[in-house]
Amino acid sequence: MMAYQFAIDEMDTKINILSEEFNYIHDYNPIEHVKSRLKSPESILKKISRKGYEFTLASIKENIRDIAGIRITCSFLSDTYKIAEMISKQKDIKVVEFKDYIKHPKPNGYQSLHLILQIPIFMSDREELTYVEVQIRTIAMDFWASLEHKIYYKYNKAVPGHMIEELKEAAVIASQLDKKMERLHNEITEIRQADETETSQLLIDIQNGNWNIPLLESIMPKKES
Repeated sequence: MMAYQFAIDEMDTKINILSEEFNYIHDYNPIEHVKSRLKSPESILKKISRKGYEFTLASIKENIRDIAGIRITCSFLSDTYKIAEMISKQKDIKVVEFKDYIKHPKPNGYQSLHLILQIPIFMSDREELTYVEVQIRTIAMDFWASLEHKIYYKYNKAVPGHMIEELKEAAVIASQLDKKMERLHNEITEIRQADETETSQLLIDIQNGNWNIPLLESIMPKKES
């Protein structure tokens, strides 16, 4: 369990560095928040029993790949894929499994990116290759998934049929919201880039002695009459 906690700590550090780098380069942070959890021994035992795995340490290490878990919540849809790509490119990280539940949602409407990673943990006397599950989703997806989990927990998984359908409908609405916010984000980015290009060209013209009077007048504050 100590090795898995070390794996979480190492991934938290990597994610924080990637987030800071992205913020420095692109002037905004794609990550809203990061949560991590270590599966309890009781949960591990229940999963072994449910899945029918062999009850040995080697079997647990190989088959239970979500003992260490990290959830990353992003602002926009495109950010989920950017973060997944940035994590995957780390030289000491091996992507063992990648599931895209955004392009291919689960039957209940669940949407997220799931990565099973294998990272080396260097102990005093050995190197442990440890699995970490990383889930990456948007704010809307995270909100829906959290409420869906609470509803299933409240009804002990025996959720009435009409509520299941309403949950699916809510998942579709959350997906539509994500797509709309992505379009707005792209439009704002294009406007900002156009403004930066125009300003850069203006500075070049001024340095070259080419005064663009109409452009200067358009960006200068107007005096009140």
